[in-house]
Amino acid sequence: MKRARNSAMALSAGAVALAVTLSGCMTVHGETAVVPATSEKEARKVFREFTAKSNRANSRLDTRLNATIEGGALGAINQAALKTRKGAKENGEKIPPIPPLKLRDTRFLIPKQAGWPKFFVADTRGDDTGNRWFYVFQRESVDARWKASYLSVLEPDELPTFPKDSDGHVKAVPSGGGSGLSVAPGALSREYVRTLRDGGDRFADGPHTDKRRTQRERSEKRPGLRTEFADSAARPPQFVPAGLRVKGGGALVFFASHHHTKQTFHKDYAPKIKDPLVREMLSGETPKKAVTYARVSQQAVSVPEADSAGDGVVFLNRIDGMTSAKAD
Repeated sequence: MKRARNSAMALSAGAVALAVTLSGCMTVHGETAVVPATSEKEARKVFREFTAKSNRANSRLDTRLNATIEGGALGAINQAALKTRKGAKENGEKIPPIPPLKLRDTRFLIPKQAGWPKFFVADTRGDDTGNRWFYVFQRESVDARWKASYLSVLEPDELPTFPKDSDGHVKAVPSGGGSGLSVAPGALSREYVRTLRDGGDRFADGPHTDKRRTQRERSEKRPGLRTEFADSAARPPQFVPAGLRVKGGGALVFFASHHHTKQTFHKDYAPKIKDPLVREMLSGETPKKAVTYARVSQQAVSVPEADSAGDGVVFLNRIDGMTSAKAD
């Protein structure tokens, strides 16, 4: 899966108080102290539970079960897909089953963090291609569940190296000020939306930036069809970016964005929706003049340091999914 290609796939963090033995017993709190987001033992437990429940939810088309293990961009995409598949199946459509997850050779990237939300990353092997699947698990408070909020698939030549401290923990990147990056993680969604609208040099050229703009311009000129695009930034608390420092400077950052496409048809070109999954997702009457599609996109990008002379933020992977469709 090269950068020029879209992917179409569709633990308890330590207790509120962590006891540290120095010359006695001192308690520090996850809200203010810099502590590991979780332990590897807990991360492994969460990951096993995630895999088992994900396969059950997919086989049963159970959105409620999925919502207990997925949130953020990944949850929005998959819960919409499960709901749509279930409806189509109940209407007699022949919907192929979702292949079960067979994740193996899993490694955990656990940063030290202060405050909430906290996150860790499961770096695993999900197929036989040599690609690595990166699941980002986030938790918004000590009482909340860990949920997988992002999935990105990276090829072997795209895999970064993550520097670790003496305890084996990777380094998280602040979302706002102090990131030291060309674009702070908390600003990536907003800047990406701006790039799609206006262009610019914050992001490197590629299929998800300048080429996407070009494709949109071409699609706007089709006879009998007017296509309009509207993008918006994905914002906390549902969509929280996550970033890790990489060797050599910069960071690997995961973030989300929203994208709407409205297709308005000439009266002689009434739209025919053939895909049963799209038909099931469609709200409103049978399309007479227009259809508006909403999608959530999750992406993994390589963000250079602020003083880097490189080409800007580079897309490594993007996975998106339709979350709603409306007929007019």
